[in-house]
Amino acid sequence: MPKLDDDIDALFKLPLTEFVGARKALAARLKQNGLVSEAEGVKALAKPSISAWTVNQLYWRHREAFDELIATGQRFRKAQVTGKMVNMREALDARREALSHLSDLATEALRDAGHNPSLDTLRRITTTLEALSAYTSVSDGPTLGRLTEDIDPPGFDSLGSFAPSAGMTTRAAEPLPVSPSKKAVTALSKAQEAASRREERQAQIDGAKASLQQDRKSLTAARAAIKSLEGAQKKAEATAKEAAQTRREAEERFKKASAASADASLRAQSIAVELTKATETLDDAKRTVERATKELENSFRESA
Repeated sequence: MPKLDDDIDALFKLPLTEFVGARKALAARLKQNGLVSEAEGVKALAKPSISAWTVNQLYWRHREAFDELIATGQRFRKAQVTGKMVNMREALDARREALSHLSDLATEALRDAGHNPSLDTLRRITTTLEALSAYTSVSDGPTLGRLTEDIDPPGFDSLGSFAPSAGMTTRAAEPLPVSPSKKAVTALSKAQEAASRREERQAQIDGAKASLQQDRKSLTAARAAIKSLEGAQKKAEATAKEAAQTRREAEERFKKASAASADASLRAQSIAVELTKATETLDDAKRTVERATKELENSFRESA
């Protein structure tokens, strides 16, 4: 059902906090339309972990970078089949660059969504991305864009062609026919010793492969963490510069306001002095007018 596939894809594109509510709404809508089995299938979809959700967002929002990672895995497998060491090294270098770029994008996606891009979360994201690049030729691999949990690589494919397989030691490890002759006993002893040495070397190779893969994961996660911290440091430095500029501007405005306040205070004092003088002049004028009025009235009386 193409429409249902689109609805499910849309479900995994949502912010992680909206997943459960959208899943319930989609299941209810399907049930109302009579699609009971489809509704049960939607209800059974697990909420992705934070790291799996981030990988899904990389698939939906940064398809070009995601496809480049998958392409590096395909190039490595092709080089592995042909046995060309140069091509294999180039493919591995390209995959490291693709993983580093996707780790940066994952850090941004987590921050934009309000999540903490911790070192452990970035490590699990990187591990899942490595696994997806290794699953490129596996028919039963995970569905891209709909991951619900972290994925481990299917095996040590990166180094598989450089070491002898376990099947190569089987024939040598088989016991030789027992013979009463001294030469046969000696040959059997030497064959068993050689088989034991080969098995020991194989165990060492397997251990080295596992250790190398773990070291690569740690290195990739550390690089992602360093880039994340460098980005945070740059933002903090930019914020500090903006704050310093704002402070300088505020101090300048305060100086101007203080000068204006001082000028206004002096002007107010000057006006107060002038007002006092004007009041005194007005009082003198009133008294003068009163005296003149009285004198005029006395003059009228005397003339009458």
